[in-house]
Amino acid sequence: MKVAIIGVGSVGAAVATAIKNTGLVHEMVLFDRDGVRARAAAADLGHAAAFSFDVKITAANSYREIRGAEIVVIAAGANQKPGQTRTDLLAANANVIRDIIPRVMANVDAKKVKIIVVTNPLDVMVMLARDLSGLPAGRVIGTGTMLDSARLRTILARHLDVSPMSINAYVLGEHGDSSVVNWESATVGAIALNDFCRAMKLSLPQTTRKTIEHRVHNAAYEIIQGRGATWDGIAAAVNDLMRCIINDEKRILTVSSCSSKKNLAMSLPTIVGGDGVIKVLMPKLSADESGALRQSGRTIFRNYKNI
Repeated sequence: MKVAIIGVGSVGAAVATAIKNTGLVHEMVLFDRDGVRARAAAADLGHAAAFSFDVKITAANSYREIRGAEIVVIAAGANQKPGQTRTDLLAANANVIRDIIPRVMANVDAKKVKIIVVTNPLDVMVMLARDLSGLPAGRVIGTGTMLDSARLRTILARHLDVSPMSINAYVLGEHGDSSVVNWESATVGAIALNDFCRAMKLSLPQTTRKTIEHRVHNAAYEIIQGRGATWDGIAAAVNDLMRCIINDEKRILTVSSCSSKKNLAMSLPTIVGGDGVIKVLMPKLSADESGALRQSGRTIFRNYKNI
């Protein structure tokens, strides 16, 4: 399996490290317009072969070098700065995607390639990449709310004193400020969240839920304020998505992909396998969650129309 990563800044470099450490790829191309940075990243990561998996890692500042890649990760573009929202990056990163996607498609096999989008605002960039690539909707996939959902599970797990791996709880809609926590479908093991709390004599009142929602929604802002950017969490999400595709795992992930009925990308529980998106599912929602999810979709579509 050959993988190409477009953009080797802090996020792209972290993605490359995470992918290399899976041992699932035999070749990885790191593309960056800054050839010096690409070569340095490839050399540094390549030296780690002595400690783990021996992956062929090459640097590139020509798109010809990505030929043969079956998965292309788009991690290029401006990152959020302290005080910015993801939407603030809309115009600048739309231009980045407009430049990259035609060049990528000119050098890959359109019958096989899957594109993973990391660039923010993510859902709009997925829609734009799908339009420009001409690929089936299921093969242009954004990491969506995978990281948001992971944050929710982790925070909730600490409150309930169980492992995050025992919690099924999703953040839906936009990977952004209008995202929706889906409390109605949350379970711990096979037990509905409310039933689990009753069985364990735990309290999870509305005020606590609102606090958890606030922490999930603001996690990225706090991390950016403290270290300038987020990269470890999103790298883990990309790695998990890629492993699901490479191994044809058919797991349910909250990725962002375009609906087959209309060109709107948003995150919902989605079965992902070897050829990308297999099926998008609609979980049980409360009336408030349903309304908020529709509003989130309108926000995404409005931002898309703005470009």
